[in-house]
Amino acid sequence: MKTAICSGSFDPVTLGHVDIITRASALFDKIYAVVLNNPTKHTTFTLEERMEFLKLATSHLGNVEYDVHGGLLVDYVREKKATAIVRGLRAVSDFDYEFQTALINRKLYGGAETVFLMTQGEYLYLSSSIVKQVAMFGGDISQFIPAPIVDAVTERIRLQQGGMKL
Repeated sequence: MKTAICSGSFDPVTLGHVDIITRASALFDKIYAVVLNNPTKHTTFTLEERMEFLKLATSHLGNVEYDVHGGLLVDYVREKKATAIVRGLRAVSDFDYEFQTALINRKLYGGAETVFLMTQGEYLYLSSSIVKQVAMFGGDISQFIPAPIVDAVTERIRLQQGGMKL
């Protein structure tokens, strides 16, 4: 069985994330969609919320399991006996970072390959940070994130930012 890990902070999950996970699920027998808990990263949503959003966004995929991890990704990959780490790429700047990470991961654990999937053109500009910024200023984020999470994401971000509008 070919197993892959699709990981990220998913703060919040975007349609770009969903696209990568969906396409990876067609390439591998099993996908672990893993919400990473990085203590150096300030997140807007709790681990539980991010996990719930991810489940709502990808529940249509029958070969996806969900988890949370707070350590080195390669330790998780080894534990799950995965053969690949799937990473989405939007631009050259993504590639620089992801390439370095892939090389480090290979040094730490050579038992899995990193597979890069290019995002669909319609998601090249899309990031969780952009989504949060648009919501913060009262913009419509429904075209950027899965429909089942739009209201919860919009409400949280506006509450945290004091309902700022331009």
